[in-house]
Amino acid sequence: MKLILSRKGFDSSAGGCPSPVFPDRSFYTLPIPDSRSRITYHDIHHDGLNVGKLVANLTGNRRGGARKAHLDPDLIADAYPRETGWRPCLGQTGAAQGHLRKQQVGVGDLFLFFGLFRDVEKQGRRWQFVKQARPFHGLWGWLQIGEVYRIDELSDSDLRWARYHPHFHGQPDGGNTLYVASDALQLEGRSTGLPGAGVFGRLEERQRLTAPDAASTTQWRLPGCFYPDSADTAMSFHGNLARWSRDGEYCTLKSASRGQEFVLDTSGCPGVVSWLREIL
Repeated sequence: MKLILSRKGFDSSAGGCPSPVFPDRSFYTLPIPDSRSRITYHDIHHDGLNVGKLVANLTGNRRGGARKAHLDPDLIADAYPRETGWRPCLGQTGAAQGHLRKQQVGVGDLFLFFGLFRDVEKQGRRWQFVKQARPFHGLWGWLQIGEVYRIDELSDSDLRWARYHPHFHGQPDGGNTLYVASDALQLEGRSTGLPGAGVFGRLEERQRLTAPDAASTTQWRLPGCFYPDSADTAMSFHGNLARWSRDGEYCTLKSASRGQEFVLDTSGCPGVVSWLREIL
């Protein structure tokens, strides 16, 4: 199985701010803006919150909720009205999809999504970032691939439930790909009792990637099982071993600031699957 650490959600360049972590450690990953989408932030709801109002609060843009949202990956069933047959899914194209194709990512492989987060608090009716809280990278959800589709090769009658998705509303693109979740998550052929896609209920310390007291969000602390024996066994985009160092039972990594999809072949890192079982 290949593990793909997949960067998704708001950050300083896409959206303009981190996604919020609420006082009870629940969170919501804000989808990035997308002018081609047919979905606005006001159309999306999360745990009783209108996401449009949340975006307006956190960005300081009163009209931010009316912007179009790239709802992708789309993992939460009640976030948006659904057609019969809906399944969690992820779209990818361009250089990022080219990288996934080169790494031979396919059915059975596992996306583990991470993004930029920061603690928020409520002042009156508005959410705002906690001034002393620092942003960090954290893991927020997963999707195990059950089916893969080239979107441009689908007929009009295929995947009718997915036609809301922003990857169905761009220009013709031979690399435009939809990854649909498996029904159930399996690791090493064994059932985990979890669905094939989902999000964590809370953003706890074990989902945190940024090292404690790190000067940069891209300075990560990972379990020692991620430490590569050679450039060939390292996670993609991280073959330069100068990026890595050992730190007791952990290892530290200066993660790539560019790139969306970091791929690791877990056959060379058996401890990673055990770690996945623990955090999932």
